[in-house]
Amino acid sequence: MHQPHIIPSAALEEDEDDDSKKVPLFRRYETQGVIRQISFYLSGEIGAPIHYTDLLYTLRSTSESDIIFLHLNTQGGNFDTGLQIINNIAASPAHVITILEARAYSMGALIFLAGDELIVHDTCQLMFHNYSSALIGKGNEQQAQVMASGKWFEKVMRHVCMPFLSAEELERIFRGEDIWLDTDDIRRRLHRIQQGLPTTAPRKPRTRKSE
Repeated sequence: MHQPHIIPSAALEEDEDDDSKKVPLFRRYETQGVIRQISFYLSGEIGAPIHYTDLLYTLRSTSESDIIFLHLNTQGGNFDTGLQIINNIAASPAHVITILEARAYSMGALIFLAGDELIVHDTCQLMFHNYSSALIGKGNEQQAQVMASGKWFEKVMRHVCMPFLSAEELERIFRGEDIWLDTDDIRRRLHRIQQGLPTTAPRKPRTRKSE
């Protein structure tokens, strides 16, 4: 009769010990990459798009490990240029940090809000207002242009500025009001956004005193 082959328990423990020594319980792998940090300074008035091709190309051609710092000190300027920069920031694989270093008015304020991360220095200002334009052509063409530009501007403002600005504040801007914010206002709003809270309390309706 064939006798079963019995392995002593001590031998099993020894084999298990040998296996654990030969085959680790986990393996570690490491890769190293180069993180590029690229800085651009938007100082002064924002001009025609042709002057910003280097910035636009860099935003599009970077990798996910890159960081782009966009330093802002501008009174605003060309709407088309600013919108192109904002769209390229949104499409960029890189992490884009916008830094408010003094002031960012008008289109400069919108570019600031478009960053993946926003940094504000201690003594800065943002200003939001309605757009300005010049019209040419026949009366009906000017009317059509006004309607189209107004709708376009409102759509851009809602897309870029909310929830930093409330819907009520945007309506005030569309009616011609300017909104000014200093560093304390900006930081408070950013903090409330991180907490998932509205940035402003709704205005209480005015009540007339009974006579």
